Amino acid sequence: MVRTRIDVGRVRAAREVIDPVFLDTPLYRCEALEPELGCAVSVKLETANPVRSFKGRGTEVVASLLAGADPGAGSRAAVCASAGNLGQALAWSGRRRGLDVTVVASRSAPAAKLDRIRALGARLELVDGDFEAARERAADVARHDGVRLVEDSLDIETCEGAATIGLELADAAPAFDAVLIALGGGALATGVGQVLKSLAPGVEVICVQPLGAPAMTLSWRRGRVVTTGPTDTIADGVAGRRPIPVVLDDLLQVADDAVLVREESITAGMRLLLDHAGLVVEPSAALGVAAVLEDRERFAGRHVATIVCGGNVDMDAYRRWVGIAPGIASGHGA
Repeated sequence: MVRTRIDVGRVRAAREVIDPVFLDTPLYRCEALEPELGCAVSVKLETANPVRSFKGRGTEVVASLLAGADPGAGSRAAVCASAGNLGQALAWSGRRRGLDVTVVASRSAPAAKLDRIRALGARLELVDGDFEAARERAADVARHDGVRLVEDSLDIETCEGAATIGLELADAAPAFDAVLIALGGGALATGVGQVLKSLAPGVEVICVQPLGAPAMTLSWRRGRVVTTGPTDTIADGVAGRRPIPVVLDDLLQVADDAVLVREESITAGMRLLLDHAGLVVEPSAALGVAAVLEDRERFAGRHVATIVCGGNVDMDAYRRWVGIAPGIASGHGA
């Protein structure tokens, strides 16, 4: 049996504290995509919720624990670093439970994500540099103020919240042969991977990362932490440079493969999801489609499921990426 930090029993328990608005998301065969990709494709849609990403599953678990903690200094406050989606999710879950939430983000994070964090009532602190600079500052805030540092992927609650997606996928197995998972910090990949290896071991777990942000994939391939230089990708949600050792240990247990894809494949995947599925998605959510585009022979004749993990995107940038002229309506997406 595959053993990681993630416990399937706790994952099942997590479903009981997560707001149902994040659970049982659509999973459906998207036949319109199949002629373009050369294989059967099912979409697991994690964007049709109040924060438009899967991150709410994990922050619901974190926030429920904080809300139930014994009253005390800092016990009802939390800080996190975020590229945008985790911050929105923690702000939403914290507001629902009366928690004081601070989000630290890079000034270069998408404006649409930052605006939404503010709208949800969190305190937003911006720093120069990339996501790793935000991580360092969030840790400083936690130490100085004595509040809970929520570190995505390191905190087991974020992994086990994300892992509830795996429960829903396992219920549909063996309808598909492989699941394609965006790989950033690792919460989604390790959580879903652990559940599938436990409940549907015949399903291949394939993680996908941009070529311009390859740290976790390189680490998985070499079996040790590999820290990289500055990232160069539009997929900001997965653009970390310093993998967390214990998360890598988990990933090594549950991932069957980890692949890197080019930027042009990511934008092509976004366009396909718009044209053939009616979905406006952020770059990280198109990584699975990009992986199929780059290796059609590998997936030919197979049935793959791809997790569409986020839909928070700056629309001006989105139009540039998918080739839509400014001012032209791009349709509705989650």
